[in-house]
Amino acid sequence: MKAAEDDVNSDPSILGGRKLSILLHDSNFSGFLGIMGALKYMETDTVAILGPQNAVMAHVLSHIANELHVPLLSFTALDPTLSPLQYPYFIQTAPNDQFQMTAIADMISYFGWGEVVAVFSDDDQSRNGVIALGDKLAERRCKISYKAALPPDPTATRREVKDQLVKVRMMEARVIVLHTFYKTGLLVFDEAQNLGMMETGYVWIATTWLSTVLDSTSPLSSKTANSIQGVLTLSPHTPDSESKRSFISQWHNLSNGSIGLNPYGLYAYDTVRMLARAIKLFFDQGGTMSFSNITSLSQMRGGALNLGALSIFDGGKQLLNNILQTNMTGLTGPIQFNSDRSPFRPAYDILNMIGNGYRQIGYWSNYSGLSVVTPEILYARPPNRSISSQQLDSVVWPGGTTKKPRGWVFPNNGKQLRIGVPNRVSYSNFVLLSSVNGTDKVQGYCVDVFLAAINLLPYAVPHMFIPFGDGHKNPNFNELVNMVATNAFDAAVGDIAIVTNRTKSVDFTQPYIESGLVVVAPIKKFSRAWAFLRPFTPWMWVVTAAFFLIVGTVVWILEHRINDDFRGPPKKQLVTIMWFSFSTMFFAHRENTVSTLGRIVLIIWLFVVLIINSSYTASLTSILTAQQLSSPITGIDALVTSNEPIGFQVGSFAENYLTDELNIPKSRLVALGSPEECAVALERGTVAAVVDEQPYMELFLSDHCRFSVRGQEFTKSGWGFAFPRDSPLAVDMSTAILSLSENGELQRIHNKWLSRKACASQPTDPVADKFELQSFLGLFLICGIAFFLALIVYFCLIMRQYARHVPEETDPSSRAGSSRSARLQTFLSFADEKEEVWKSKSKRKRKDMYNYGNGNEDEFRNSSRGTEASWERREMHEI
Repeated sequence: MKAAEDDVNSDPSILGGRKLSILLHDSNFSGFLGIMGALKYMETDTVAILGPQNAVMAHVLSHIANELHVPLLSFTALDPTLSPLQYPYFIQTAPNDQFQMTAIADMISYFGWGEVVAVFSDDDQSRNGVIALGDKLAERRCKISYKAALPPDPTATRREVKDQLVKVRMMEARVIVLHTFYKTGLLVFDEAQNLGMMETGYVWIATTWLSTVLDSTSPLSSKTANSIQGVLTLSPHTPDSESKRSFISQWHNLSNGSIGLNPYGLYAYDTVRMLARAIKLFFDQGGTMSFSNITSLSQMRGGALNLGALSIFDGGKQLLNNILQTNMTGLTGPIQFNSDRSPFRPAYDILNMIGNGYRQIGYWSNYSGLSVVTPEILYARPPNRSISSQQLDSVVWPGGTTKKPRGWVFPNNGKQLRIGVPNRVSYSNFVLLSSVNGTDKVQGYCVDVFLAAINLLPYAVPHMFIPFGDGHKNPNFNELVNMVATNAFDAAVGDIAIVTNRTKSVDFTQPYIESGLVVVAPIKKFSRAWAFLRPFTPWMWVVTAAFFLIVGTVVWILEHRINDDFRGPPKKQLVTIMWFSFSTMFFAHRENTVSTLGRIVLIIWLFVVLIINSSYTASLTSILTAQQLSSPITGIDALVTSNEPIGFQVGSFAENYLTDELNIPKSRLVALGSPEECAVALERGTVAAVVDEQPYMELFLSDHCRFSVRGQEFTKSGWGFAFPRDSPLAVDMSTAILSLSENGELQRIHNKWLSRKACASQPTDPVADKFELQSFLGLFLICGIAFFLALIVYFCLIMRQYARHVPEETDPSSRAGSSRSARLQTFLSFADEKEEVWKSKSKRKRKDMYNYGNGNEDEFRNSSRGTEASWERREMHEI
């Protein structure tokens, strides 16, 4: 600050011959002395205050600055709660802790850690910084699992630090963020090394206080250097420039090498220069250094404090605006303020402590997050905060390892992992509790899967199984899951279905077995006397029979006028239609088809009959060769609409699903405790069916062959192990379960506990062998269209022939006077009469007409022969 004062006063272009005077007051970390010193300076018409050093004094002095209209500029009081709305005359000239906590949260998210421990000094700045860290971690689905508060710096003692670190060492999280000042911070690292907390497995992230120690103190003592090996820290990023290098060279001469220059020293220099430029602009705007008395303090004049001497700076508002409008380049880079008064483009260097110094592993900027490229290069590109763009160099962690620490361990508090297991009464294959020599033993399919997964973890998991339930009935699994959510258990292992309401309170592992609800109902053998009707559904029989009659009728219409086989008395023709229709089923029809349209229709129908016969034969063969059983319950839909009582296993989620999802009244539900109780209830008709999870029912059916699953599985879920929310063990266990599935161990455990000998003759579902109308709908549609088109073409030909024959047989006068019914009768007679008869009648009519008109029989014969030949050619053309 004094160097900046000298540079300002030596440059007449800044203040135009005026001198900038900076008076220093050392409060020696005392808030009281800091307040007294500020009040002392305010009595002497001060226009600005640089400082204070920490946020504790900044909160108090900001109230004074607000009343006296004196700008208060600080580059170290970086509490994010010092809001410009509450303290309009307070300006932070360096990035506040909100930005460095965002950078730390990005680092934690980048390395994939979910929980951290915060160690901090219990003062305003550190406490509020940790609160900001918690907010930023929450945005990234991480959290602070424990906060260790130390007395304000530098009052913390070694004993107090050790007591807090012992508590931290007993926690699960191994990622520790240290937010304090240098005296307390170095003491924490010294004690952490003594407690073995700087070894492999730990992660330490220090805020910017550590980088200031490294920059200001050179070289570090060997003891301090050893205590911070592998630590990550942040340092405010200041871009390289000629003016910066020149000042650093000048600094060595000014300090005689007694103290190094850290970034906050550069911010101190720029703050003084920024204030000087604002004052110059103030004078250029015609401002004057004038002050006004505070009338409310007039009665407080006199005494040692002489508060009545305090006065308001008249140009304070104008000077404040000049400061906020600063746009210059200083030693720390471009200097200007955003609309919320935050510095322009804050950025940090990320450092890794190695040996007697540090190695830079990357950068963080509010523009693009984590990167190994300098922020100045990124500013020329579009902002990119995607996960794939975040990058850091390799890190040497505490203990000298380059492998990323897991970030958590089981709490080192002498406690084992408390695992709740259901004390089941039925289906003990899944969880079996027994007593061996007075010791409770837990085994079963679920337990073996859990132990196999635990053995695959790269760390030990001390645990103990705690039975849950009274042993007289199956426990309620919702209550077991709630015990995990309330930390009564550290985990729950058993046949626990993963359902929506449970996932809201706990985290589940990857499912280790598929499970869904199925319907089991009693079954009986159906009568074989009517087995021949079972291949088709009733609707299929009706439609098939109808089409047999339709095809006979269509062929009769097409063949009636030209085929003697389809002529005769009405009774004979009806019998012919029936016989022809059903004889096509066996391709045994004796009637020949003469017309082209009739043959086309018959070919299409015979193709359909072939397919229907083949399908019927295959289905009937399956029905007669397999044991077929029947039940009125065909699935969950039939069960819901039947109003019959439904059984469920005590403790299963089936009860909630039936009532909540399917809206089945509770009065229809019957709780059943054991497989034997289920079998008795089904046999006696106490319940129409039992709804339960598939793994249970597979075991049940292997022992009770009188029942079967009806319909399909109507829910899809699985069983998993329950852990508290955000438990890292749940993630590792999921990975282990996938490994068990891939290496075949999961199937081996399944075969050990759940493989049962199936029934000698497993019943099949007859409904599955029935052919429904939808299966042949396409064929029937094709037939229907073909029949319809054939009839349309046929009637068009009939109408054409009728139009040609009728004019020759009736004169116009008689046709005009005929009634509509007579014409219809004539048409029907025409359509019913054989075609050859109409032709002969037409010939005779023409012959009589010629005789009557010419009276010359010879001429009539010659003419008649020509006309007959012409008529026959026309008839052949029409046909």
